[in-house]
Amino acid sequence: MKTIGVLVFEGVQSLDVSGPLDVFAETNAIVGSDKGYSLTLIGPGRGPFAASNGMLLAADVDYSEATGPFDLFLVAGGPELPTGDASREIIECILRLSAASAVYGSICTGAFLLGAAGLLNGRRVTTHWQNARQLAARFPKADVDFDKIFLRDDRLITSAGVTAGIDLALALVREDHGSAISLAVAKRLVVVAQRLGGQSQFSPYVEIPTDAASPISSITSYVMENLDHALSVAELAATVSMSERTFARAFASATGSTPAQFVEQARVDAARALLEGTAKPLKVIAHECGFGNPKRMREVFLKRLGVLPTQYRNQFLIR
Repeated sequence: MKTIGVLVFEGVQSLDVSGPLDVFAETNAIVGSDKGYSLTLIGPGRGPFAASNGMLLAADVDYSEATGPFDLFLVAGGPELPTGDASREIIECILRLSAASAVYGSICTGAFLLGAAGLLNGRRVTTHWQNARQLAARFPKADVDFDKIFLRDDRLITSAGVTAGIDLALALVREDHGSAISLAVAKRLVVVAQRLGGQSQFSPYVEIPTDAASPISSITSYVMENLDHALSVAELAATVSMSERTFARAFASATGSTPAQFVEQARVDAARALLEGTAKPLKVIAHECGFGNPKRMREVFLKRLGVLPTQYRNQFLIR
């Protein structure tokens, strides 16, 4: 069993707390609590307090009572953190528990509390994309990445905004229990098992459910970075120094799909992101995502999603 402590406060973003905790709780339901996670909320006393949406929460222990150590200590975010000042009590708790815990970090704007505690200096971190520039300006010694869903820098882990805490929790479950368990939890919560795109890409990318140490896992990054290429089996096999036959067999065994199916889904998800977040013409999107032409993109969208690219884009137009 791994122990997890989450620091909360008046005005916390409730989904920063409930999202990751639901991931860990669902994991416990699958693997058993003795092999899963023990969860502790650390807050301002044991009485109820309000989250930013008005929901009442209650901590398990007070800031002063929490001594750790935890296997993982996380600081949740809240909408007021980028402009507010942290109390001495919270800073002292963060310093004590981050030093005592094996891994520590933040969800969303919780990074501002870590920064106030001096824990971001010289570290590569991320936060909600809307607050990343503010974090960089407020803590200039931190190396702030504006686009990552989550980042790990040695013992420090940080995540992007709100639902990215779920991505982070699923990644930790994947590390601890493997891709099959994280995928099962994601399906249970009806979320994406692994968003490989950045915050600026508002669409989930496909996952290769395989061991991170496997050469097959590196194909994901290669595909995403080269969508405008043909991406034949020969090209993909060459990137991992395998013969075409061996690669195709290993890929199918690890993922349950053919390389061609994976590439096509990656093209669809990349096109979805561009349709959702940009005004680029369909011809440009089709080229950048490797479809070649809008006609082929329309055919694949109909097959995969049951809608045309224009119909998909219309869902995201501000009316």
